[in-house]
Amino acid sequence: MKKQLLALGLFTAMTMPSIASAADYVIDTQGAHASINIKIKHLGYSYIKGRFNTFDGTFSYDPKDIAASKVSVNVDTTSFDTNHAERDKHVRSGDFLDVKKYATASFTSTKVTDKGNGELAITGDLTLHGETKPITIDAQFIGEGEDPWGGYRAGFAGTTRIELEDFGVPVMGESSYADLELHVEGVRQ
Repeated sequence: MKKQLLALGLFTAMTMPSIASAADYVIDTQGAHASINIKIKHLGYSYIKGRFNTFDGTFSYDPKDIAASKVSVNVDTTSFDTNHAERDKHVRSGDFLDVKKYATASFTSTKVTDKGNGELAITGDLTLHGETKPITIDAQFIGEGEDPWGGYRAGFAGTTRIELEDFGVPVMGESSYADLELHVEGVRQ
């Protein structure tokens, strides 16, 4: 009788549909529905805002199991843009980002924590300027649903502050840090 119950249990486990898992998304950079923005203090008087125009990435998201979520993003640092050609050339130079040597930055999550009410803490490894350090992104779930083109989307916003010296990037003027503002909309695969 025990053998029959064991066989029945194994058969049931193998034939039952698997429990829901995280859905996989590709970040929609083609439709300009995602952005990686940066803000740095300028001379102590104001802020310079810029962005990275070229990046790609994926994420997995399951609203019933936030901890199973994952994020991976690759950034082309040569695409740094503040809408000021001379400044951009200087920031891309060996004085700061050194994009000839470090043309790519990346972020890979290691943990996603549900803080409640759509708030998330996304911890992971940021590689920038040849250095890899852990950071945490304070994120917010914006929404999900069908889009007008027959797909299904999910969107998030997030912010984090990085200390430039942690990544071997010289301090830019009076600012030892850069604030990142992230907007991510993904298309479910």
